[in-house]
Amino acid sequence: MKMPVTTPMEAFPDTAELVDVRGIFFDLDGTLLDVEMSAFIPAYLKGLAASFADVATPEKLVDVLLGTTWSLLGGNDGSRTNEEAYLFAVQEKLGISPDLYRHRLAGYFQEGLGHLEEHVRPLPVARDILQVCFNKGLTVVVATNPVFPRPVVDARLAWGGLLGFPFQQVTSYENSRYCKPNPRYFTSLLEELGLQPWETIMVGNDTEHDLAARQAGIRTFLVDTWLEDRTQNGFVTDFRGSHEDLLDFVEGLGAKADNN
Repeated sequence: MKMPVTTPMEAFPDTAELVDVRGIFFDLDGTLLDVEMSAFIPAYLKGLAASFADVATPEKLVDVLLGTTWSLLGGNDGSRTNEEAYLFAVQEKLGISPDLYRHRLAGYFQEGLGHLEEHVRPLPVARDILQVCFNKGLTVVVATNPVFPRPVVDARLAWGGLLGFPFQQVTSYENSRYCKPNPRYFTSLLEELGLQPWETIMVGNDTEHDLAARQAGIRTFLVDTWLEDRTQNGFVTDFRGSHEDLLDFVEGLGAKADNN
């Protein structure tokens, strides 16, 4: 069994390769936010299902949405966006047209997602971490698994006090064709942003989803404050530490860019 790789934090400032870093991808939930996803997801689905109560039972709609999510997480050929995968599923299995689904979804968002805010808590150090990255001129991406519509992602960013940052990209189901842990999720972002794998760091707390970036040649920082590990300790990461350690880490990134 592969054991976790832990890099001593004092080694970060002396890691010469880090001066070449130009981009940094951040997972959202459990990385930039303290989120109870085990409560957030059921609450979100319950509210959404209520918007379709006249055309589908809540149980059937939730089953279709969750089934589609698991299918996307298991792999996707990239022939359609993740949004299109959900639209196809609800039409095929529930008879809900794409236009109706989008209309009801927009209505749900317009009524507000405030009932979900109780499951999200800001992480003050996340603002410091991000600000350091922006001050260094790095390309910063919110690389959250794109199974939610953009308004749901933006709501979580807002509740975390992070919405005002000028992210280069925020992945959502509208703009993505793959999900983590598919390596194509990461390579697609690299291609879109003009980054090379060795110029990029993926930061996340999920050993299965976020550390999959290593399959695309991207180095990883595993944030272990709220570690999600489905690998039973069978993971490998380039760097590892707490959020405070991560702040120290990003301060050592991109020295070459700083000198340009």
